[in-house]
Amino acid sequence: MRLVPRQWDRLPCPQRVLYIKPDFRMRRHGAKPMAGTGETPEGQVADAVRGNWVDTYAPAAARPYLRLSRADRPIGTWLLLLPCWWGVLLAASADPDGLRLFDLWIIVGCAIGAFLMRGAGCTWNDISDREFDAAVARTRLRPIPSGQVSVRQALVWLVVQSLLALGILLTFNLNAILLGLLSLLPVAIYPFAKRFTWWPQVFLGLAFNWGALLAWTAHSGSLAWPAVALYLAGIAWTLFYDTIYAHQDSEDDALIGVKSTARLFGENSKAWLRGFMVASVILMAVAIILALIPGGNFLALTLALAGAWAFGWHMAWQLSRLQIDEPETCMHLFRSNRDPGLLVALFFALSALL
Repeated sequence: MRLVPRQWDRLPCPQRVLYIKPDFRMRRHGAKPMAGTGETPEGQVADAVRGNWVDTYAPAAARPYLRLSRADRPIGTWLLLLPCWWGVLLAASADPDGLRLFDLWIIVGCAIGAFLMRGAGCTWNDISDREFDAAVARTRLRPIPSGQVSVRQALVWLVVQSLLALGILLTFNLNAILLGLLSLLPVAIYPFAKRFTWWPQVFLGLAFNWGALLAWTAHSGSLAWPAVALYLAGIAWTLFYDTIYAHQDSEDDALIGVKSTARLFGENSKAWLRGFMVASVILMAVAIILALIPGGNFLALTLALAGAWAFGWHMAWQLSRLQIDEPETCMHLFRSNRDPGLLVALFFALSALL
């Protein structure tokens, strides 16, 4: 029996679970289930990067907690970190004094903080989604639904990661600290967004790109319009890459009643993604112009705008290869988004050095 999405949405979650094919999502993501069990060897999560350092080198006792933090899937840390680097480097480009010694700490501190806060956010997400995760083959081996970590242990791990990140945040100026504390609001809301809106990717964008505001403020001492425009560019970018990511799960999301832009856009996704790509590049260009025109350094302006141009071309490349009904392609393209973000950071860094 096959039900269309509207029929799925009218079924309560336990009934939807009855229709899920065992190990369907695990096979889609390249995991090899053990015969008759649907489990991957040694508790490896189905969509983890093969040969990752957690499954290869980490102590056995630490692996469930590192998996809970997605340390075996580093792309999320990159996507959280890169807007931070954009923010501090664009602020340095706009500053007549350029890069300062403290900016090196902002860059390093944001890298450590992104790892910790991405881990804390994922831990919170898995606590909130444990019933959904237990109902789906690909996610039922996550540490909480598989019983490797209890909810109480996960909460303790969440607090530990958050406190370590707070220690880094407290080295910044007061306005940056306040912005960092305020970022907890979208982080807390995001896991529940897919229950009440077709646009949970917007909430992910609000959380994942907050670093553009924070790092700009950590350098300059106050928030400004270029940082806001850069933040909005990052949100449009998140809508682009996370819609691609969500397409690999759209069928199963329909089964368990999870909403996403991938399900909302369906076959029209490429047109929507093209719009997000254009919006992201335009907003980034606006941020660059607002930041650098007052200083009159047109070579720095040209370099920074070249970063936005390279950013857009990489997204155009992704669109040219996207096949929404090929989960492996969607995952590959999603993971490739580290590269356009790094291109922007590189061009911003060159601009800041002029």
